[in-house]
Amino acid sequence: MVSLILFVLVLSLLFLGVPVAVSLGLSSLIIITFFSNDSVSSVALQLFTASQNYTLLAIPFFVLASAFMSTGGVARRIIRFAIASVGHFKGGLAMASVLACMMFAALSGSSPATVVAIGTIAIAGMRQVGYTKEFSAGIIANAGTLGILIPPSIVMVVYAAATDVSVGRMFLAGVIPGIVAGLMLMIAIYVMARVKNLPAEEWKGFGEILEGGKEAGWGLFLIIIILGGIYGGVFTPTEAASVAAVYAFGVALFVYRDMGPMKGEKWLRADDPKRARVGFSATVYAVAFFFVWMILTFFAAADWPGVTLRGRTLLGVALSLAIMVAYALWRDRESNPWNIPGYLIASLPIWRRNLSLMGRNFFRAFFNDDTRKVMVDAARTTVMLMFIIVNALLFAHVLTSERIPQTITDLMVGAGFNWFTFLIAINLLLLLGGQFMEPSGLLLIVAPVVFPIAMELGVDPVHLGIIMVVNMEIGMITPPIGLNLFVTSGITGMSLLQVVKAALPFVAVLFAFLILVTYMPVLSTWLPYSLMGPEIMSR
Repeated sequence: MVSLILFVLVLSLLFLGVPVAVSLGLSSLIIITFFSNDSVSSVALQLFTASQNYTLLAIPFFVLASAFMSTGGVARRIIRFAIASVGHFKGGLAMASVLACMMFAALSGSSPATVVAIGTIAIAGMRQVGYTKEFSAGIIANAGTLGILIPPSIVMVVYAAATDVSVGRMFLAGVIPGIVAGLMLMIAIYVMARVKNLPAEEWKGFGEILEGGKEAGWGLFLIIIILGGIYGGVFTPTEAASVAAVYAFGVALFVYRDMGPMKGEKWLRADDPKRARVGFSATVYAVAFFFVWMILTFFAAADWPGVTLRGRTLLGVALSLAIMVAYALWRDRESNPWNIPGYLIASLPIWRRNLSLMGRNFFRAFFNDDTRKVMVDAARTTVMLMFIIVNALLFAHVLTSERIPQTITDLMVGAGFNWFTFLIAINLLLLLGGQFMEPSGLLLIVAPVVFPIAMELGVDPVHLGIIMVVNMEIGMITPPIGLNLFVTSGITGMSLLQVVKAALPFVAVLFAFLILVTYMPVLSTWLPYSLMGPEIMSR
């Protein structure tokens, strides 16, 4: 009876238009006050305990990193690299948009951020070469959903906090499904491109791929810092999120200079002498390689016997010097290795100019209007998410104290449900709920109820998490509350109905992907369990 009253209260408040967080918190408070033996003081205790959850601390940092990466011009560089890689196929620009969404998803952890950052540039580019607005919008709306599947994912952090599943295993579990989903969308685009005779970009050679990768490299290196740091044992997912936020701030304001007090200031100017430009670039590549080498070898070989810091440093210095010499000789074929010191000396004015510029603007970068706007936007998103999460965890406490999941488990097992039919029911429930609710809120309502049932029926906890995330993806592109539909409508100027029709063919691809993920658990479990071992959960 109590469980019925609780769910009726929640659903009634939601249909009345009450915010998700208030619906969950108010319903829980009413149940505790009037229908439960639990003390009202437990409300304050649960709210305090939820706010102290260490795992949840990753969310504000990932949100902040995403905000800097979305504002800092990383998307434009990623799109160039994606076009250079796959643009020469039929429908190549559309396929490049999906690839760009996949890469940006690995930086942002947010689906709407991916749609805005990539869609704003990619849709305009596709229109210019002959794609229809509907086709372009449908691709971006669907590909943007990969923002919550490819790690790091804010939704995965929420699931981990709600069920005590390892965040690290969840991140690894999203890698293969994320790649498979992206490839399925790209294959669908290629087939449609052959049928509709869509244009292909000109193949510009491997030099363009290298140039695009070089431009996007500083942004994409964030993926290595996050995942390499976590699985190299350097820091926890929460610490990785804080490092990502600091790194994203530095790249956006000091490296790319697409925002902040140095906005528009180029590292190299047109009037810089050729020798100075070559020497500066050679030094940058050498220094960048050295730091990447030291970081990667620390992640990969920190525990290897015989590998020392001194050995890694000496080898890194030797390789960096070799790269410096090779680059200088490549850029100036008339030169020789003995001229390298001259190049380095010639580059000193450029170094002095840029270091002086960064020194003068270092503190201003923290208080600049662009920085302030990013921080405020990230803070708003964080407060919204955390308010939902704290109230949802209070809702989960009521479920647990009233033994509601156990009651539902007994009913389902008694009715003859097995893992196969249970997963069908979960998919139907989440697909329906995803049409009306924001992913984090829906997941926090459903996960505490279905998780104990899944454990009783032998469903793997990590596999269940990926199934729920994929359902949240589809929910973001299905009306009436599909968030990606509204975001795509906003950046294209199309009506919501037009965006829904445009996204529909590609939603079918994601439905096929959902069936694949649901009944092929190896896609989700092979990588995390190969590297970290199985998730141990007590039933």
